[in-house]
Amino acid sequence: MKAVISGDIIASTALKTTDKALVESKLKALFLDLNTHFNTYSRLIKGDYIECVVPKPGNALQIALIFKCLVKSLPISNPKSKSEQNKLKAFKTYGMRQAIGYGTLDRYDRENDIIDGEAIHLSGRWVNEHSTHSKQRVSVKSTLQFLSNDERLNTDFEPLFMLLDVLLNKATSRQCEVAYLKLLGNSEEEIAAKLGIKQPVVNQHSTAIGWNAIEQATTYFNQKLAQ
Repeated sequence: MKAVISGDIIASTALKTTDKALVESKLKALFLDLNTHFNTYSRLIKGDYIECVVPKPGNALQIALIFKCLVKSLPISNPKSKSEQNKLKAFKTYGMRQAIGYGTLDRYDRENDIIDGEAIHLSGRWVNEHSTHSKQRVSVKSTLQFLSNDERLNTDFEPLFMLLDVLLNKATSRQCEVAYLKLLGNSEEEIAAKLGIKQPVVNQHSTAIGWNAIEQATTYFNQKLAQ
């Protein structure tokens, strides 16, 4: 059993060319970090769609939150047109729409870029069904979903994912930046040094985003799948 995260950048068409390049470069750099920390295999498709294989499924929620917090933390410039500004607001609020598919992979070959099987079909189908890529009006109801063929697991995780979704969608870019670094294992002192701020300020942002709840949620998810 493996987990596959499928995700798309919300309202990516509203981003300027330079901002799209920034998002792509940051995601590709993160792919390397995740491979080092979690032995994942990630790929970026058409600049705004990701697929990430997580060999140890219990790490999938933590990694999904890392993706979301990274995208929401990026400094994106404002477009001139009002319609594009409305789309950008959706981008800054939600960042990414992601689904974690939990199941088997019949074919998984990193060297030849092959990912095929139940897990990726589950996650990809949900993201594509909820995509707003070709729509003029961006309407977002949910950006985090768990899917498997075990209805008990789906039911157990549904309220947890809904609460995390609300929590992170309300977070500021700075709060997401702090959470992103914490999810990657950095201490508050290390984060303060990286961001050029004081440790108590890091702690304030951490408290504001609800770090204790996030940490417990990822631990619960990991333990539940391990069982």
